[in-house]
Amino acid sequence: MHIKKPQDTFVMMSELVLPNDTNTLGNLMGGRLMHWMDIAAAISSQKHCNCPVVTASVDNVSFSNPIKLGNLLTIEAKLTRAFNTSMEVYLRVWGEDLSAQYKYLSNEAYMTFVALDPNSRPRKIPHLEPETEIERKMHEGALRRRQLRLILGGKMKPEDAGELRALFMTE
Repeated sequence: MHIKKPQDTFVMMSELVLPNDTNTLGNLMGGRLMHWMDIAAAISSQKHCNCPVVTASVDNVSFSNPIKLGNLLTIEAKLTRAFNTSMEVYLRVWGEDLSAQYKYLSNEAYMTFVALDPNSRPRKIPHLEPETEIERKMHEGALRRRQLRLILGGKMKPEDAGELRALFMTE
């Protein structure tokens, strides 16, 4: 397996927010946004591993600014780290009022995907090599975020999380 770069996994997806996508306040519904985020992150993951993927986890999704009816929504997705069979994807969501020429950050999130073999079993994936300083910092932070996800999901004991042990253990 050859090494891939984060830029190889970059995805940009845009949608126009239509009436069927909004709530009674004229804001994009959170569930619709998460649906689109899941698609963008899955495409980014598939670009990395060249095989089917499934969503394993979604980290906290906080909405900083609503995206209004008629605005353009743009999702940027890119891998931050590839583990053995799973990969973390960082997403940024932008809203844009085209008539006012105003673009704003709506939210950010991390999602985890697992690569699948033809029998729908987890499969090994290529290594991801960060290139920029920001990519290196996100790559390093991905290990801590992964350990936190595993602890909160009951798949790892706090004492086994080297980088996070101090948060959960008292000496």
